[in-house]
Amino acid sequence: MQPNPKHTESELVALLKNKDQQAYNYLYDNYAGALYGIIMNVIGEEEMAKDVLQEVFVKIWKNIEHYDELKGRLYTWMLNIARNSAIDVLRSAKYNRDKKTAGIDNNVHMDNSSLSVTIKTDHLGIKKIVDGLKDEYRQIINLAYFKGYTQEEVAEELNIPLGTVKTRSRSALIQLKNLMQ
Repeated sequence: MQPNPKHTESELVALLKNKDQQAYNYLYDNYAGALYGIIMNVIGEEEMAKDVLQEVFVKIWKNIEHYDELKGRLYTWMLNIARNSAIDVLRSAKYNRDKKTAGIDNNVHMDNSSLSVTIKTDHLGIKKIVDGLKDEYRQIINLAYFKGYTQEEVAEELNIPLGTVKTRSRSALIQLKNLMQ
């Protein structure tokens, strides 16, 4: 393979399923930034996000056999792995314990500019598309997909019934799909 060759998604998947190291490197080079942005948006801590990103790529490598092209795009599958991994870390007992026991000395000279969480997927145009949704849809998408809330948590946060969250989520995803085509 040449450095940075362009592959169709199905070619890339076939190479990954054959455990081609260069295809894996290509995957990392082309998708790590976007996945890191999603993870960082959920976790909000740079070092933890980098660790989760590495774990995500290990999961992708080990589980590529489970990817089914008929169920969705490779990027969507990887995005779900990244988002779910970040949420798992936030909900883990170790993360919460470490957060509580972190000494104040660790944070005294911290550069707060690294704490600003921005969506790193702007180069894909996702934020712009989501910002174009109706306000009620945009709120749900931001909470559920970018902040990792469950539908129940979204309902509680927005003080609306769970059924309304589910209906609006579905409508928002349909609208996003149409906008992206």
